[in-house]
Amino acid sequence: MWIADNWKDYQVLDASGGEKLERWGNYILLRPDPQVLWNTPKNAKEWKKLNGHYHRSNRGGGEWEFFNLPEQWEIHYKDLTFHLKPFSFKHTGLFPEQATNWDWFSELIKKANRPIKVLNLFAYTGGATCAAAKAGASVTHVDASKGMVTWARENAKASGLENAPIRWLVDDCVKFVEREIRRGNHYDGIIMDPPSYGRGPKGEIWKIEEQIHHFIQLCSQLLSDQPLFFLVNSYTTGLQPAVLSYLVGTEIVSKHGGSVVSDEIGLPVKESGLVLPCGASSRWSL
Repeated sequence: MWIADNWKDYQVLDASGGEKLERWGNYILLRPDPQVLWNTPKNAKEWKKLNGHYHRSNRGGGEWEFFNLPEQWEIHYKDLTFHLKPFSFKHTGLFPEQATNWDWFSELIKKANRPIKVLNLFAYTGGATCAAAKAGASVTHVDASKGMVTWARENAKASGLENAPIRWLVDDCVKFVEREIRRGNHYDGIIMDPPSYGRGPKGEIWKIEEQIHHFIQLCSQLLSDQPLFFLVNSYTTGLQPAVLSYLVGTEIVSKHGGSVVSDEIGLPVKESGLVLPCGASSRWSL
């Protein structure tokens, strides 16, 4: 498992009974997590010092309960800064487990010793975009949500990347990639974090099980003659690491050589010493 264990401003303090207890900077949040199927004693003192608690509803969804939590605050990862705010469906605007992937491709970009172009698809609030730009790459950031792209630009500005070579695009990722193929554009690194289900800005429907293979096929056509990396993230239960390896290996290794490695990504749990699984990633590089 690839573990995001270099955080100072974020920590999973404990996990029990379907919930994870987290420290985000100076604030303690309690959120549901479907992976936490175990029940252990809740000994951490922070269980009784919550600033926010997301209550899952039996009817689906849920709602936040706040205790002296600001509308927005920020945390840092190395030389990056991210704005956080709790919003619908338990999220805060950041997936801290992805830091293990940021570290991986940032090192590749720094060691390349040449200009690197990166495409970040389903780019959310820009964690990967900021990491790649901070490492020295020029980045094209694509997400179907105007609100998420605005949030990502705020994170870039907070990270000192206001004038970095980043293109910010509100677009359907599949249609954007198809247009880039027709335009003959290429990228040295591609990052994708596709949702299990989603809709584009014009109502385009995305179902990952039905479209991920074709989408990886399309994206493989955008790799340059000297590709550096290809990264696929998945939070969909059915897409296990081995499946991701087969998908990426079939389309990327067959054309460009190199190797693909896939694994779970996770976060260390302070109280128990366990590692909380948080999805899977597939990494290709030469």
